[in-house]
Amino acid sequence: MRNFIVIAVVVLSAILGANQALAFERGGIAESANAVTPLLNGQFAPKTTLKMADGTPVSLQALTLQKPTIVLFYRGGWCPYCSRQLAQLKDIEKELVNLGFQILAISPETPERLQEQKLETEFLVTLLSDEKLATIREFGVGFYVDESTSEKYQTYGIKLAKDEAGREVLPAPAIFMLNTKGQVLFSYVNPDYKVRPSAELVLSVAKVLKAEM
Repeated sequence: MRNFIVIAVVVLSAILGANQALAFERGGIAESANAVTPLLNGQFAPKTTLKMADGTPVSLQALTLQKPTIVLFYRGGWCPYCSRQLAQLKDIEKELVNLGFQILAISPETPERLQEQKLETEFLVTLLSDEKLATIREFGVGFYVDESTSEKYQTYGIKLAKDEAGREVLPAPAIFMLNTKGQVLFSYVNPDYKVRPSAELVLSVAKVLKAEM
């Protein structure tokens, strides 16, 4: 399992690394999901500010200093693939918490929308709003939504977050595992929003990392 995890991370990093310089020249938002340039193992999470579901500002650094952290980026409660991933994560959340991890789920949705999601579920996961896109940008998982996709979402009544120039942005679904220094120990980022790591893989990686902390 350990070797499999290392190989998977190395391959994924190689695929994404070629576009890294270009994306960061554009402020950390890539032109497409295939061009995202996420933080790599050994790098550190940004010192950004997010909002809790009740609108209270919170420092990401302050949160990650408390205990090892699993950071999950998802598109929003409107995304069925994200909802399915969160539901699967719910099945293992107690085991993750018992291992000492906290789980932060970050999306570009507003605190008001997160509050609705929070009332609909009973997660131990902390839902966080990054409607200003600072954390998504700094983690390197954000990308601009093309016009045809934007029009499709609008027909569904989905409102996406926008950057300073008014361009719509989504995060590529991603998972990062951090130590209490905020250092990335493991990451999984896939530009295909339909593909998510299984709950079993997430739990297996958490167990390996915990044993090495």
